[in-house]
Amino acid sequence: MDFIERIFGVAPDGGDGTTEILYIAAVLAVLAMVIAGVWLRRRAAVRRR
Repeated sequence: MDFIERIFGVAPDGGDGTTEILYIAAVLAVLAMVIAGVWLRRRAAVRRR
């Protein structure tokens, strides 16, 4: 997990991969929130019928 080092040529975490894991976790959290929001809106729309 050193894509930041390969792409930008810097190692903000000293090369241990912590920054990359945090970025991936943040993207997954945002994705989960978006999916949950869509699911809740669809569920609410079905209940209104």
